[in-house]
Amino acid sequence: MREIVFDTETTGLRAENGDRVIELGAVELENRFPTGRNFHVFINPDGKKVDPGAFDVHGISDEFLADKPKFADIVQDFLDFVSDANLVAHNAGFDMNFINAELARLGHAPIPWDRVIDTLAIARRRHPMGPNSLDALCARYSIDNSRRDKHGALLDSELLAEVYIEMNGGRQASLLLDASSTVETKSARVEQMSGERRQRTEPLPSRLTAEDLDRHRAFVEELGEDAIWKRYG
Repeated sequence: MREIVFDTETTGLRAENGDRVIELGAVELENRFPTGRNFHVFINPDGKKVDPGAFDVHGISDEFLADKPKFADIVQDFLDFVSDANLVAHNAGFDMNFINAELARLGHAPIPWDRVIDTLAIARRRHPMGPNSLDALCARYSIDNSRRDKHGALLDSELLAEVYIEMNGGRQASLLLDASSTVETKSARVEQMSGERRQRTEPLPSRLTAEDLDRHRAFVEELGEDAIWKRYG
C-alpha cells in the first residue's frame, strides 16, 4: 500500500482569495514505512505577496521565492510522484484546498477527496481531549521535533509521517506484516508439547534429612489422635 504524506506552506490562509502554495513537501510510505523517496520544492507564487502573518509562521520571504519555479513548472513532477497513492495530511482540508486550487488554475482535474486521509481527524478520534497539533502529537509519541523552529513543508511531512505510523501501530506493524512467516519459523524449530505428563525415569532424591523426619513425627504426636496427618501417615 503506497501513501504520500505531504504538507504545504502558503502565502496566506485562503486559497479561495488567491493565496498560493510556496512550498510543497512530500514523503513516500510503503505499507506505512518510509521508502526514502521524498519530493520537495519552493514555488514562486506568481506575483502574490507573502502575508506578514504567514511569514512569521514559515519564514519564507518574497525575495527568497523570486527565482523559484512556478507551480506550472513543477506540477507534473508532483503528480508523477503522487501517482495513484492516497494523500495524508494534517488538517487535510487546508492543504487540499490549496493543491486543488493550483491544479484548477492549470486545467488539471482535482485530486478526489476519497484519496485523502486527515491525520487531524484521526488524532481527534484517538485523543479527544487533545491537544492534537503536530507538535503536541510529536510529544505524545516521543518523536524528536527539536529541528522545528519554523514550519517547513518537508520537515513537517517527515514528522507527520512518523506520527501517522505511530498512530497506526508504529513499529509493531512490521511484526504483523511477517506474522505468517514468524509462525512458520517457530513451528519449524520449537517442539510442540503434548498434554501428556512426562514421567521421570528415576525419582528425584528427597531433600528431607533424617533429622527433619524425626522433628515432623514429634510435631504430629503433639496434635492428638484426630490429627489429619495421622490418617495419611
